[in-house]
Amino acid sequence: MSAFVNAYTLTSALGNGIGALRKALRSGRSGLTDAPWPGSDVPCFLGRVDVPPDLSLPAMWHSRNNALVELALRQDAFAEAVDDIRHNLQPERIGLAMGTSTSSIDRTEQAYRRLDADGRFAAEFRQSGVHNPHAPAHFAAQRLKIGGPCVTVSAACASGAKAFAMAKRWLDQNLVDAVVVGAADSLCLSVIYGFHALQLVSPQPCRPFAANRQGISLGEAAGFALLTRERSADARELLGVGESCDAYHMSSAHPDGLGARLAIEAALADAKRGMADVDYVNLHGTGTRANDDIEGRVCGSLLAASRALASATKGWTGHALGAAGMVEAILCLDALATGFVPGTRNTACVDAPFELLLDNVEQRLETVLSNSFGFGGTNCTLVFGR
Repeated sequence: MSAFVNAYTLTSALGNGIGALRKALRSGRSGLTDAPWPGSDVPCFLGRVDVPPDLSLPAMWHSRNNALVELALRQDAFAEAVDDIRHNLQPERIGLAMGTSTSSIDRTEQAYRRLDADGRFAAEFRQSGVHNPHAPAHFAAQRLKIGGPCVTVSAACASGAKAFAMAKRWLDQNLVDAVVVGAADSLCLSVIYGFHALQLVSPQPCRPFAANRQGISLGEAAGFALLTRERSADARELLGVGESCDAYHMSSAHPDGLGARLAIEAALADAKRGMADVDYVNLHGTGTRANDDIEGRVCGSLLAASRALASATKGWTGHALGAAGMVEAILCLDALATGFVPGTRNTACVDAPFELLLDNVEQRLETVLSNSFGFGGTNCTLVFGR
């Protein structure tokens, strides 16, 4: 059964909304900055979102992650597109699949830093809807007045991509007639210090697939897409999804990338396409020594007989963790819409067994593929088409 993307929006370090995204990419402006995060002394570059100081939320929903969700929903008339769909469908026939890995940890951090005299959360932090993994999905469903199934997907860096996979299954199984697919993750001290403790954070802007790569640049983002069975005039199609789990190690991927290969092959089979049909591959490309090496080996063999362009885009946005799959899916959707393909930022000397696209190019695309490979070997690949 068909799953058409009829609207999409993205708020990231490149700006708020698709117009800002396109402007940044075409001007060659990366969203990474070395401006310090409050309370952190980790030397690194971050892909942070500029949240307007006057952006207000009801007190019960206040958190940085929910602020990113609200900011994203205000862009590109996305909330209005959902509202239009809602007027034509029964509320319970519209679902929400939301990817996140940090939820509102930023708000919980603040709460623990400001305990009251009895060692309890101060009154302003007693937000039962915020201090839990389901917070951004709960907020987005309430904000959009969605009455159907509402599920949080928390699968590390594959969360945002796997939300698309869940949405496609719901449509295929006739559980709903439309799905809002979302993802949001925000920067906070737990994230910055956690990845720094794992020795994965680069002190320089990340350099995916570079011989001198040193690690990741963390980022944050929120994005949404509206999937339906009905095709609008300028819709793109989610042709196929593939998911797998390495079941190899609690944090490391399989050294031969067996799970990653299974996800790619499953997505192509679901789309009824081969690699020869793919025009562009958005690589997971974190910039770490091990992950790029594993993905390189897998994609090297797959791309050998393909004409597809391949780039890694985290040098533009940072690694948005649970929202990374959404960021890169929307970059792929917009590349289909505009023919503008972003290159790989910050990488000069390439260390990959395939030709890595370094500079932006313009080329009509028919079929694109996006990889998301998460912590612990949770993998998801998406295939989109015109």
